[in-house]
Amino acid sequence: MRLPLLVSTALTALLIAAAPAAAQAPAPAAGAEKVFRYAYRVDPASLDPHALAETFTLSWLGQVYEPLVGRGKNLELVPALAEKWEQVDPTTWRFHLRKGVKFADGTPFTADDVVFSLQRVKKDGSDMAYTVASVTDIKKVDDHTVDLVMAKPNPILPVQITSTYMMSKDWAEKNGATAPASVKAKVENFASTNANGTGAFKIDSRQAGVRTVLVPNPNWWGDKTSNVTKVIFTPIQADATRVAALLSGEVDMVYPVPQQDAARIDGSGSAKVLKGAELRTMFLNMDQKRDELTTSDVKGKNPFKDKRVRQAIYQAIDMEAIKDRIMGGTSHVAGTMIAPGINGYDAKLDTRTAPYDPKAAKQLLTDAGYPDGFSFTMDCSNDRYVNDERICQAIVGMLGRIGLKVNLNAQTRSKYFEKVLARDTSFAMLGWQPLSYDAHSTLQDTMNTPEGKIGTYNIGNYSNPKIDALTQQIEVEVDPAKRNALIFEAMTLSKDDYSHIPLHQAGIAWGVRKGVNAVLRSDDSLELKWVTLD
Repeated sequence: MRLPLLVSTALTALLIAAAPAAAQAPAPAAGAEKVFRYAYRVDPASLDPHALAETFTLSWLGQVYEPLVGRGKNLELVPALAEKWEQVDPTTWRFHLRKGVKFADGTPFTADDVVFSLQRVKKDGSDMAYTVASVTDIKKVDDHTVDLVMAKPNPILPVQITSTYMMSKDWAEKNGATAPASVKAKVENFASTNANGTGAFKIDSRQAGVRTVLVPNPNWWGDKTSNVTKVIFTPIQADATRVAALLSGEVDMVYPVPQQDAARIDGSGSAKVLKGAELRTMFLNMDQKRDELTTSDVKGKNPFKDKRVRQAIYQAIDMEAIKDRIMGGTSHVAGTMIAPGINGYDAKLDTRTAPYDPKAAKQLLTDAGYPDGFSFTMDCSNDRYVNDERICQAIVGMLGRIGLKVNLNAQTRSKYFEKVLARDTSFAMLGWQPLSYDAHSTLQDTMNTPEGKIGTYNIGNYSNPKIDALTQQIEVEVDPAKRNALIFEAMTLSKDDYSHIPLHQAGIAWGVRKGVNAVLRSDDSLELKWVTLD
């Protein structure tokens, strides 16, 4: 799926999107229930919309909370809580808020809520601060107009905030939830387990980790395209159990679907598989800051600071084998850190820097002074990404063939994120899908030298001043040709330095019962407001 060019010489006009027309779904007959039951592998990590920048959690919360600027069925920018936006001067974006909007509790949505929410996003404990890192001031112009002010021009601000959700100032103050409840720091408050948004649905009941029931929000401002009267969400971690629940009719939709089960679902007569390509790039991070790795038998130095070691790891991993044997042939082997469909992607960069060659990898280790290899621990999730633990197990085996003795530490996503986001890791696999669908996010959030709210997900602490400088230029450059040239230069530096090791983008597969109509987007996000039941 190709995204529209997000930066042009007429950038402001491009970003002021018109709301798409939406067909009005017929309301169900009085007393007729339309219950939609679906399952994903995990539960949302928190109900606090600013607590964790994890794609699934943010996607799930997007049914209840809303941003100023939204995304349409093709990931194009569309008005959400802001009807329109404009640059009134080079360093000020003005957002004109939708009138008549109410939160689920009936409280009116105003500029005060926007100012409160964005100030909350910037507080310690928020994992979403990077989305407004360039914003230095948030000003209320009137009850339905807000200015976001920056120290320098930022032409891509609207695309950066499409998952930055608005909260009720009144509700948060009444319930002691004015500060973000950080998942990383294991902090909780009322917003961790309760929600009050402006979205199409609201939470009716919730048993964390077991079952959540959502119902349509009667106060929602949008067109009612869905005929669903109740949603029952159940986290089911085991792939086989999820698929069995679909085929037995226990649920109406499951995702993700393992590749090996797709044919069985398609042939069942009762369900089918919707397929697409993911925008998330999976990659490996290596600790390149510590003078000595915390989990290695090498003392007094850090092998990952040596480019030859990083290249050796790169050339020891057989990505075609992982694609064929683990991903069922559905993944796209990545040559760069951004996926096809992300703004700034260039196919010329999407080739492997060096071939799979264990013999050459072994020689690189010898040249670096490790003829017998060395040991370290690899951190990996076992319930977050498609086939995550299996991929890590395969990598451990491949690295073992060149003498690297890797201890795999595979954990549930909550423990995994807590560990790696604290940078308590020597070597880890991570996935990144830019919330902005723009290459700048990948550079700023996973590759820029960590500082303040920048480089939050650069868990290996890679640092290259040239890439940092280019990232800053990319954020302010409005000419598309110049901007893409800067992205190309930054990504080339990363590739040549083996700063990270890109692996692949997985395929997307959703299993849906016949009679269920859902929109498959390449961000793997299910939007309940577009679900209809025959």
